[in-house]
Amino acid sequence: MTDLPNAISRARAHAPFLSTALDRLPDLETMLATGDLEQALAHAKAAGNGIEDTAVALRRERLALALVLAIGDLAGAFPLTRVITELSNFADRSLDAAIAAAIRRRTPDAESAGFSAIALGKHGAQELNYSSDIDPILLYDPETLPRRERDDPAEAAQRIARALMEIMSNMTSEGYVFRVDLRLRPASEVSPLALSFDSAITHYESSALAWERAAFIRARAASGDIAAGQAFLDTIRPFVWRRSLDFGAIAEIGRLTTRIRDHYSAGQAIGPGYDLKRGRGGIREVEFFAQTHQLIHGGRNPALRLRGTRASLDALADAGIISAEDAHAMGTSYDRLRTLEHRLQMVSDQQTHSLPTDAAALDSVAQLDGLPDGAALVRELTEISDVVGRRFDALIETYAPTGAVAVEAVTVADEFTQRINAWEGGQYRCLRSAEAREAFARIRPQLLRALSEAPDPDRALLRWEQLLAGLPSAINVFRLLEARPGLLAMVMRILAHAPTLADELARRADLLDTLIDRSAFDLPGSVAEIAAELSRGEAGDDYQRLLDTVRVRVGEMRFSLGVQLIEGQRDPLEVAAALSRVAEAAIAVLGRAATDEFVQKHGVVPDSDLAILGLGRLGGAALTHASDLDLIFLFSGDHAAESNGPRPLGATLYYNRLAQRVIAALSVPTAAGVLFEVDTRLRPSGAQGPISVSLESFERYQCEDAWTWEHMALCRARAMFGTTADRAAIAAIIARVQDRPRDASLRNDVLEMRAKMADHKPPQGPLDVKLARGGLVDIEFMVHFLQLRDHVAYTPDLGVAVQLIEEKGLLPAGTRSSHDLLARLLLVVRLVAPDGMYPPHASRTIVAEACGLKSWDILLEAVLAARRQVAAAWGQVFEIPLEIE
Repeated sequence: MTDLPNAISRARAHAPFLSTALDRLPDLETMLATGDLEQALAHAKAAGNGIEDTAVALRRERLALALVLAIGDLAGAFPLTRVITELSNFADRSLDAAIAAAIRRRTPDAESAGFSAIALGKHGAQELNYSSDIDPILLYDPETLPRRERDDPAEAAQRIARALMEIMSNMTSEGYVFRVDLRLRPASEVSPLALSFDSAITHYESSALAWERAAFIRARAASGDIAAGQAFLDTIRPFVWRRSLDFGAIAEIGRLTTRIRDHYSAGQAIGPGYDLKRGRGGIREVEFFAQTHQLIHGGRNPALRLRGTRASLDALADAGIISAEDAHAMGTSYDRLRTLEHRLQMVSDQQTHSLPTDAAALDSVAQLDGLPDGAALVRELTEISDVVGRRFDALIETYAPTGAVAVEAVTVADEFTQRINAWEGGQYRCLRSAEAREAFARIRPQLLRALSEAPDPDRALLRWEQLLAGLPSAINVFRLLEARPGLLAMVMRILAHAPTLADELARRADLLDTLIDRSAFDLPGSVAEIAAELSRGEAGDDYQRLLDTVRVRVGEMRFSLGVQLIEGQRDPLEVAAALSRVAEAAIAVLGRAATDEFVQKHGVVPDSDLAILGLGRLGGAALTHASDLDLIFLFSGDHAAESNGPRPLGATLYYNRLAQRVIAALSVPTAAGVLFEVDTRLRPSGAQGPISVSLESFERYQCEDAWTWEHMALCRARAMFGTTADRAAIAAIIARVQDRPRDASLRNDVLEMRAKMADHKPPQGPLDVKLARGGLVDIEFMVHFLQLRDHVAYTPDLGVAVQLIEEKGLLPAGTRSSHDLLARLLLVVRLVAPDGMYPPHASRTIVAEACGLKSWDILLEAVLAARRQVAAAWGQVFEIPLEIE
């Protein structure tokens, strides 16, 4: 329950500024004393109404608003969030009014346009303190800025900026509005007060410093031409939110904090004179704690791109980046520190953050807050400082290690040392700068140790050199590996054992960033959850940006899943299912995006929709890292219909062009890389037929013209995209085709097809357990034959189908175990030995353990036994022997 009279009494006793305001505004005091805070707040906001002089009007409003918010705060009636939001909203209104007034001074009839104020810091975050400076950046558009006919745009902008400063900051008999500090603008020591949008964009895209990135986390288009200001922020968004971790920026934040602590050394000790903002465990350390994590993870997770400190801490906890305990501890500490900061500033309306050094003054501040004395305030701050300071110190130690480069004795072959020494001779572009060589020197001991411990040092070193050769700059990579020593050992295992992943890493060093998140070794969720992750962007993202986003995020997921295999974290069958969910989600997102883009030009075909059928390993949810996507494009409705857009098309042409758009969305390389290879040769009539056909045509073809192998392919078919009704219709068509009676020709067709495949696609090597006789293809042929002949076990999941058929006695016991072993081996081989040959000796244990076996020799024995078991099953099913070499 609030006690407004007590709050007024404390204000009069301990805050001269508030006491004076109460004397000057007796009507407000009456409203406050009677408890009508909302009426008092409305009255305060109207205090400048009817006053033509903008400067006077704003000062009247400011004083009244400061009084109402202070009394409401002291009484506990206004929570901190309400106070800082009201102050920030007033800053927005006052800046907006000052810009408009400044423009009218020179061009009386002009509308306010072409001049924007970008709010930074607490103003941008809508967290202004009670007696705060504001730190805007003033920007203008030379084309739209109102000015006299002969005025130079740049000079007109400077006049507006100077007039704005005068309206806002000059101290008069009415006081002031806000102190305006423009020193956060680019190159403030030499630049004009207002910059053109283009020059500011050039600065932030080319020469901005690390602290400027942190400042723009909380940037907001606050006043003036807000649309133009927001367009500017959208343009520089990649500067602020980088997908690749910038440990140089993080280290700079650590150095900045150290310099602040050193510079304000007198305010570090808890007690009289302690600086609530800059002191150890103070306000700034909570803000930097949140912002550092945002800088690290916000480039890849837009949900973290929040301005408010409390909201950011909560979002970081929700994402699993910090613990819920840390978020709560830092958040509640922040709120209390900000509240006490307000108490200090209410005393004399000064922008101060330090406790008084005089004992009586310290007691007075404490009593203004409702505490008994200064000692109680100091005790509370001691606890808060420890809570915040320990967590912030741990953050800096984690992400920004400092100190001299450790010199360690590492046993490694002389030839390795010589090769590494040669790297700094200009051979690699990324090591030519002094800063890069210094960063490399810091990880050199770790690198030598990791190489010496790698199971295949030669292979790891060769691929490391390939990675270096592809990097335009390696500074950030080196800093990342320095900050995460365990990551370098993992990288060496990837380079030594997984050429597929090593190649990806050489193309995209930012993939290392994915291994920093706690979720790096979590399996992706459902298709819907993955699709939501792939779709997650920001307002204004266009079709091309979505294509890039999906490619980047799918690449990260595939890389993470590959690392989980190499690290022995996951069953390969789980990884295969996860890879399939990722692909299905990409089809869903890009299929919808391509359709929406297409509809803008051609409209929609009434009562008709696109559907996509996945076959093969995609349909069976068993993708490997090397799998293509086997797709068939279909559409519902009347094939003779026509679309209703600005450029109408007949349905068949419409869906064939749309299918080509979807294929391009899935397969065409963009600046973010490649996504999938798409194979549409399983469509009706094969490569000679149209890419997309109607459901009616598809059913007619399957019932009248399709070959046996096409019916076999349908056994692993699954609708990936389309309406619920169309998916059900497709499932019904497939069921009707599968349930057709079969004669003896089925067996002959299956055997003939397998023989042709054996002749034209022999196994690539001894580990090609897909094509080798007694391998996965033979299992597929047996299963599909039995599914079509006996109408059993209709499921796209080959492993489940084997199990169901085995339970019916149509396959011998042990066939499911053989399938699972061979399927696991195929998944791992696609990463470790993509040529199907035996991997290097050092990698063989990884392959065996991924398959659930203890050694390479045991694995080879088990694989041979599995192939012989499959051969025996083949003999049982087809009544002909199958020889295994």
